[in-house]
Amino acid sequence: MLGGPFYHVRLGRKDALNSTAASVEGQLPGPNMTVDQLISLFARKGFTAQELVALSGAHTVGFSHCDQFASRIYGYDGGNRNAYDPAMNPQFAQALQKACANYTTDPTIAAFNDVMTPGKFDNLYYQNLLRGLGLLASDQALASHPRTKPFVQLYAANQTAFFTDFAHAMEKLSVLGVKTGRKGEVRRRCDAFNNLST
Repeated sequence: MLGGPFYHVRLGRKDALNSTAASVEGQLPGPNMTVDQLISLFARKGFTAQELVALSGAHTVGFSHCDQFASRIYGYDGGNRNAYDPAMNPQFAQALQKACANYTTDPTIAAFNDVMTPGKFDNLYYQNLLRGLGLLASDQALASHPRTKPFVQLYAANQTAFFTDFAHAMEKLSVLGVKTGRKGEVRRRCDAFNNLST
């Protein structure tokens, strides 16, 4: 629907029988992780640095709440209130400062992850990173780290390569940690547990 690649999704994947925020702590990438932390996290799950960069391209759509990137646009590195991450495009940083001005009292304030084409799945996310238009610190850092920068450059220049690699990485991700036997259930509704007594 958003113009992205097609990939196969296997049917019948079982979901866990319990679900808590605490159980995912340290299992998912954070918005302020360093590239080395991201590479390590993904490697523990069997993914390469290239697959990390390809999967990060999902940020070509969606949004992030201001508290997820506020440290990049306000008082960066202990500076004054208006100090922002020097890796950011100055006009972008200043626009975000204005847009997020009331984020501490209104936590719903958010910004698009891809400021150029937020409703389209494309490779502009990577082009944006090369221009200092990455919203999250973890995304922007991909454009400068020696192990990830070549892939950011590749995908910025070649949308077909991005789509192909993203599809393969998503298929691989879809079978990560699959539950078998009685360790999980195929839910009738994805947002609710089945009745365990039936």
